Amino acid sequence: MEYRNAVFIVTEEHACPIYNVGDEFVIHDFTLTVERNKEVCLMLVQEVLKALTGTRPLHPRFTQTGVRRTKFECGGCTGLIRFEYKKENAYSTLQMNLLEVAKKRAKKQLIEEFFGLLREMEIFEPLDDFDLQDLALLMKLQKYPANKVIIEAGELGTHFYVVLAGTVAVVREDNKVIAEIGPGDIFGEMSLLSGELTYPSVYSKTVVQLAALKAKDFKHVLSRYPILQIFFYRVLVNRAQKNTMRSGNISSGMSGELTDINSVELFQLINSGGKTGQVQFVFDNCQAVTLFNEGEIVFCGYGELEGKEAVFSLLAKQKGLFTYTKGLSAEEKELPVLGGFMGLIMEGLRRIDEEQGEGE
Repeated sequence: MEYRNAVFIVTEEHACPIYNVGDEFVIHDFTLTVERNKEVCLMLVQEVLKALTGTRPLHPRFTQTGVRRTKFECGGCTGLIRFEYKKENAYSTLQMNLLEVAKKRAKKQLIEEFFGLLREMEIFEPLDDFDLQDLALLMKLQKYPANKVIIEAGELGTHFYVVLAGTVAVVREDNKVIAEIGPGDIFGEMSLLSGELTYPSVYSKTVVQLAALKAKDFKHVLSRYPILQIFFYRVLVNRAQKNTMRSGNISSGMSGELTDINSVELFQLINSGGKTGQVQFVFDNCQAVTLFNEGEIVFCGYGELEGKEAVFSLLAKQKGLFTYTKGLSAEEKELPVLGGFMGLIMEGLRRIDEEQGEGE
């Protein structure tokens, strides 16, 4: 069989660092090319040349329709792929040409449906439209019904996901929902970046549509666009800090946003850990500071407020930046406790409830 001009498709894949099942490549005048969003593997080129020149045996078989197809194999590195002849490079009938055009149009339309969403995301701002289209071509659309497990905790990560429609819930082992994310949000990257097992689990809260990128393609994208590495590793560090704080192991220099961990949770972590240090807050219109001595609040200043009233006002804040710094001066350690910690928190929460009730 003549393969001087032909298209091949990957039918099996085992730990190949580049290609997936379904990927295609083209032979034109004995030159191998792949889709623009994939790398050309030199080992694959060598295997193809061996097959085409007759130095490597082929494995012919016949389909049910009697069409002869031939399997090829590439196992020159850590992985293994098998691929086979799909079609001649040029179609001989108008019907086949129209079918191919229709398939390409449908694929293009599918990509355009979520390209606009990707374009608006901060993470992909450094990519121009051409590069972003390459990335979109690597992604596969996935749809999940409500209450379906997407990522099971304790497994090796396999995909990076972008939520296109619907809502997914991030759930701990005690079934507590710790976050809900929607269109334009991402998940699944933590395990791929760190190499650790997935945690926590992720479920579909509603019917969701996702754009999924396989682990090997995710690594390929990071390698091709180093600017994305900076963004993802910043995400990795920030989420690691949040997870550490939620576990109660808050340490000096940690910072974050109140939208991720509110002031009540933050204060409780410091109190339960018996920490001595200060939390500095930055808001749009002012700053605040709260001092802790062995987990108890000994001072709080927020704008023109000081003491308990400042604590109560801080507990109601939902947006702002904070930084925890270990240690107090000798004079600060001599400050008296403002009041019983739990009493302060309960009083602050009661006032928040009353204010919300009056607003309704």
